[in-house]
This record gives sequence, structure tokens and C-alpha cells, in this order.
Amino acid sequence: LKAVEFQAAKLLEASPAIRADKATVLEAVKLNGYALLYASEELRNDREVVLEAVRQKGYALEYASEQVRADREVVLEAVRNKGYALTFASPELQADREVVLEAVQYSGYVLEHALGQVKADREVAL
Repeated sequence: LKAVEFQAAKLLEASPAIRADKATVLEAVKLNGYALLYASEELRNDREVVLEAVRQKGYALEYASEQVRADREVVLEAVRNKGYALTFASPELQADREVVLEAVQYSGYVLEHALGQVKADREVAL
């Protein structure tokens, strides 16, 4: 665990067993959400791990599995941290009014990553 504490990239150098160890990866993503990139595929599909990662770095959503990118709570947490994380959400959530409203609180330019009718929603656009 000490090997991954100071730098997310250290997880890359860790053995596959360590990269698949949930406790170790949880600690790593709490320090740097981008450590999710180096986690095992199984842990990039683990809701708890991804939620911790996006709380630390919203953009970490990019490294989550498609299944987790479609999890509304995870995506809401990601866009609260970094509105542009909307880019990595599932198409369904890119068209979700509440998710997009939360994302545009970060920047109105995030609206360009929204899909569907939500882009025409006056409240969202303002």
C-alpha cells in the first residue's frame, strides 16, 4: 500500500494482484482518482471504487466500465466534482435533465456534451 500512496502511477508498476486488491485500490483512488486507470478491469467495474475515484477526480469517470458510466449516482458525483465529466457518461445520462443541470453548474460550456431535448431546455441553458 505504501508504494501507491504518493502517486497514482505507482499502481501501474504494482503487480496484477495488487492492482486487483480492492482495499489497496480504494486507498489509491482516494488519494488520486486517476489511479482508477491502473486498477484491474474488475475494479473499474466496481461501483464503490469508481465512486471514490470520481469524488476525488470527476474525470476519473473516463476509466470506469460502461456499466458504471451508466450509474446515475456515480455520474452525478462525477459531474459535481467536474462538470465536463459529463463527456464520459452514458448517452442516456448525457440526456438526463438532472445530471445535465448539475454539470452546467460547473460551466455552461458543458451543455455541448449534453444529448437530446435537454439541450433545448430553457432552465438548463440559463
